[in-house]
Parts: sequence; structure tokens; C-alpha cells
Amino acid sequence: MDKVVLAFSGGLDTSVCVKLLEEKYDVEVITACVDVGQGEEEMAKAESMAAKIGTGKHYTIDAKEEFANEYIARGIKANAEYEGYPLSTALARPLIAQKIIEVAEKEGATAIAHGCTGKGNDQFRFEAVILAMSDLDIIAPIRELNLTRTEEQAYAEEKGIKLNYDKIYSIDENIWGRSIEGGNLEDPANEPPEDIYEWTKSWKDANDEPQKVTIEFEEGIPVAIDGEMMPLIELIRKANQIAGDNGIGRVDTIENRMIGLKSRENYEVPGAKLLIAAHQALEELVLTTDELRFAEYMSTLYADLVYRALWQEPLREDLDQAIDNMQQRVSGEVTMKLFKGSIQPLVRKSPFSLHSIEQITFEDKETDQREVEGMIKYHGLQAANYQKLNR
Repeated sequence: MDKVVLAFSGGLDTSVCVKLLEEKYDVEVITACVDVGQGEEEMAKAESMAAKIGTGKHYTIDAKEEFANEYIARGIKANAEYEGYPLSTALARPLIAQKIIEVAEKEGATAIAHGCTGKGNDQFRFEAVILAMSDLDIIAPIRELNLTRTEEQAYAEEKGIKLNYDKIYSIDENIWGRSIEGGNLEDPANEPPEDIYEWTKSWKDANDEPQKVTIEFEEGIPVAIDGEMMPLIELIRKANQIAGDNGIGRVDTIENRMIGLKSRENYEVPGAKLLIAAHQALEELVLTTDELRFAEYMSTLYADLVYRALWQEPLREDLDQAIDNMQQRVSGEVTMKLFKGSIQPLVRKSPFSLHSIEQITFEDKETDQREVEGMIKYHGLQAANYQKLNR
């Protein structure tokens, strides 16, 4: 009997997939859950569900450090935001897919399965990596059997798979962010209820006094908060807590999915919003005008590639090299002011600062102001000639 490794979360879709794969596809199912910061409780639930369903073997893979250091770090340096929000779910999918491939190769499996539907983005993100990085077949039972959520629930009940159907929303969580969708959130006319949020306080409940936070960067990567050096994964956790307490990081957007559908999505990305804002503030101090313009273009392109399941695209690797080269000077400290959902830079310091107090001050006498007259005379000369012709 062929072996199939199922990317497993313990939720409805993947739990149903175990029995579907056994009954409809006649394969031995091995489940694998990749930990990118979902939390100990969620990982325990996945292990418990795999045991209850009776999969042949279950893997729990700790990839949190790798996710932080190899993926989130790149996202920070690129200021990777898609349509206004920092990418979290999309950034984790390539790593999860790669870890599932490793399990499949270890087990001698012939295929990898996932529980994605045919309407979302994750089917692209998983399969693009699997196709690029392996010769394994792909099985997508929910999509291939065209199952609705109601049909899945009925099948689960028939097979004795006990799940918590009181869970209204579909939630994906890792250390970089939470995405919440489904239920009454599907209709953009409905205001998001307060109970969908776990990491962030509302502006009413946020801290009543502004909080100042100093973040230190080395070559574009945050390394310390308020003078305390720490590994990136710990720094992200602390940033999530600080920003969340100040009501920062809620995003409610109408997102444009890859297959063309518009989808109402809610995100919680407090630490990501704080760290990217601080990173951009430091870049303003140390990068030239043209570098900043190019960085903005690269950021949009980078986020678009990640969102559209093109992590394996060589252009993404090219962008990483260009970004890394520019980030060599993005070192220093930024102090941010956080207050009831707002965030702004207060202080920026860097040994690579291009800002010159001597040149910009109004008390400067060495820079002869009269010398700029010739520059002004020829500035916009062609436009001036054009307007003279029109007159």
C-alpha cells in the first residue's frame, strides 16, 4: 500500500482528509504538523486528534526558529506587506511544505496530501513548493471531491470524528500573525466582533498612556528591545505583546485572492506592524533617495511574489541579494511612540546616517546659500520652455 504524508492541523478539513485518503484513495496515511508558532495548545490538539483518528504515524516538527531566522527576517528586511498588511500565513507556507517533503522522503511516500479547498490561496502555496522541490504526487481530497463544509461535517460525524463545531471562524496562527475568516466575517457589511481578537486590545482598552519602545537593528534585523538583546523569535513575541497592549496590529481588509475572488480578511499582526514601522523609519535615515524608491518597489514586488506562491521564483532570490546588500547599512536604534492604535517614530540613530546637522541647520554659514541660484535657474528648464510656448 502506498504511503501518503498529510499536512495536518487537527481541524475539520485535515481530520476528514485522513479517512477520505484511506477510503477513497486506498493509501496509508502519515500525518505531519509543522510548528511555526501556533502555540503549545494547538500542537497538542493536533497530536491528540491524530491519535484519536488512528493515523499510522504522526510527526510534530518544530520549525519556529527556522521560520523566524530564515523567513520572518527576510520579511522584515523587505518590509513585506501585501495590500497593507504584513504577510504571516503566506510567509510560513513554503517552510511548512518543505518540511512535509522531508517527512515524505524519509518515509518513502509516493504523495503529499493537504486539506485545502479549491477557493483559497494555500493550495497554490503548498503545491508550488512540492512541484518545484520534489517529484511527489499531490492529493487534495476536499478539492478533488468538491466537498462543502456541511458535507465534511456530516462525513466526520459518520466516521466518528469528534470535532469542536462551535468554532465559527477559520483561524491560522503563527508567531508573526493571526488570520481570521469565515462565519459572519464573510460579509463586509458586518462589523468584526471583539471576540475574534486575541493578541490586540481595542483602542478603548489599550494603555491609557503612550509607551516608548526602542528597537535596535543590525543589518536590517531587529536584535534588541529597550536595550535587551535577544534571539529574533523572543523579540517577536515581546513585540507582539507590547504592540498588542497598545491596540496596534488589527487589519480589516478586502483582499484580492489569487483565483480572482475578493475576500474579507481580518488579521492581527501587532509585532509585525511595530517592527516593520521601526525598520522603515531607520531606512529613511540611512538610505539614499534612490535607494528608498527602489526599496519601496522591491517591497511591493517581494510581497506579491510571496503572496502569489512564488517563493521558489528565482526573482525572489535575486531580490534577497539586492535587499541584503542595501541592509548592510540599516543598523542603529529607533524609538517608537505607541498609543491607542497609533505608532510613530520619535528618535532615530545610526552610525550610517546620511543626515548632516551641520548642513541642514539654519545657522550654517559655510554652505553659501547663493550658490543654489544657478541650480534653480536650470531646474525644470524644459517644462518652463513648454509653458512659454503655450503662452
